[in-house]
Amino acid sequence: MSTHDSELRIGMIGYSFMGAAHSQAWRTVNRVYDLPARVRMAKICGRDAAKVAEAADRLGWDAHTTDWRALVNSDDIDVVDICTPGDSHAEIALAALAAGKHVICEKPLANTVDEARAMTAAAATAAAAGVRSMCGFNYRRVPAVALMRQLVAEGRLGTIRHVRATYLQDWIVDPQFPLVWRLEKDKAGSGALGDIGAHIIDLTQYVTGQRITGVSAVTETFVKERPLPGASSGLAAEVDGDATATGTVTVDDAAIFVARLDDGALATYEATRFATGRKNALRVEINGSLGSVVFDLERLNELEFYDATRPTAEQGFARILVTEAEHPYMAAWWPPGHIIGYEHSFTHEMRDFVEAVATGVDPTPSFADALQVQLVLDAVTRSAELGSQWTDVEPALAALAV
Repeated sequence: MSTHDSELRIGMIGYSFMGAAHSQAWRTVNRVYDLPARVRMAKICGRDAAKVAEAADRLGWDAHTTDWRALVNSDDIDVVDICTPGDSHAEIALAALAAGKHVICEKPLANTVDEARAMTAAAATAAAAGVRSMCGFNYRRVPAVALMRQLVAEGRLGTIRHVRATYLQDWIVDPQFPLVWRLEKDKAGSGALGDIGAHIIDLTQYVTGQRITGVSAVTETFVKERPLPGASSGLAAEVDGDATATGTVTVDDAAIFVARLDDGALATYEATRFATGRKNALRVEINGSLGSVVFDLERLNELEFYDATRPTAEQGFARILVTEAEHPYMAAWWPPGHIIGYEHSFTHEMRDFVEAVATGVDPTPSFADALQVQLVLDAVTRSAELGSQWTDVEPALAALAV
C-alpha cells in the first residue's frame, strides 16, 4: 500500500485513554514536523454509537463508525491504528494487514504468544508487499530515553553490568475499586505485568541493545474479588438480598523478577499497581564499567549521568536537561530549557511511523520486536506459576518457526 497523493488516511479503532493520546498525536504531527506525507484523521471506530460520535467531534476525526471490519476494508483508509483492549488486537491487526493497510498497534502486541506469533508472521508477509507495521511502545520516543540509548551505544557506559527497572502505580489500591476490563485476563491478557511491565521490558532492551534470555519471577494478586462496575453507586445486583455483587480478579496486581540479558548483564524488574502514593513512576538505571545513567519518568526532560572516566575530584551524577536542539526529537519544539511532556512521546511515535511508511522503510519497534517482549511476559508468567523457577525466554526467531 502506498500513500494516497502524499496523504495517509488514518482509521483509528478505540477512543478511550490511548485513543485520546493517539488522536492528539495525529492532530499535532504535521504541525510540528516536516514529513513526506500528511495525515488525515479520516475515521474513528467504537462500539457505542453515541460515545464514538462524541469522541469524533471532541478528538478531531472526520467521521465515525461502529463497524471496525468496514473501516479496515474501506478503500479510503490507508493506516489502521489499534487502541483497543488486548483481546481484539490480533483479530483486527490480521484483518487490516490482509486488507493491505499499514498498522500501528498499541502494546502489548497481543494477549498470548500464539496471537503475537500470528501477527508477526502476517506482518512479515505484508512487509514483502510494502505494508508497514509497528507496535506502540511510546516511551522509546521520550527524548531523554533516546539520548540514554545513544550514550550506551557510543560506549560511554562501557560494559553493561546491571539494569534496574521499576514501574509503580497505585490506582487500584482501594479494594472497592471496581472490576474493570484491565483486571480480567480474557480481556487484558495479564495485569501489571503486561500493562506496565511490558513498557520497562521494551525500554531496557531498547536502551541496552540486549535481550532478556531468562527470568525468575513472582507475581501476586492482593485483592482477589472486586465489586462489579456500578456496585459502589448501588447499581449492581445484590446477592442473597444484601451482598454487593463481586467478580474475581484474574490477573496479577504485581510482578517482580530477576533476569539475565544476552550480553551478561543482570537485571531486576518490578511492576505493580499497589505502590501506594506512586501514580506513574517509571524509573530505569543502567550501571556499566565506565559509568551509569538514570531515567525517571516523573522528571521526563532529564537524565542523570555518571562518568567514571573523569578525574576523581570531578566525579558525581550530572543532571542533563534534555531540551537542546541536538537532542533526539527536540529540534522541532521549543527553545532550550522549555520542557515537553508525556503527550509528546506519541507525537514522536507518529512522526517516526509516518516517515517510515512514506519512505518505504520498516518502522520500529516491529511486530517481531513486540513478539520478543511477549515471550518475556510469557516466561515471567510461567516462572511465577512454577514457584519462581528459572525459565528461559524463547528466542523470537525460534518462536516464529513453530
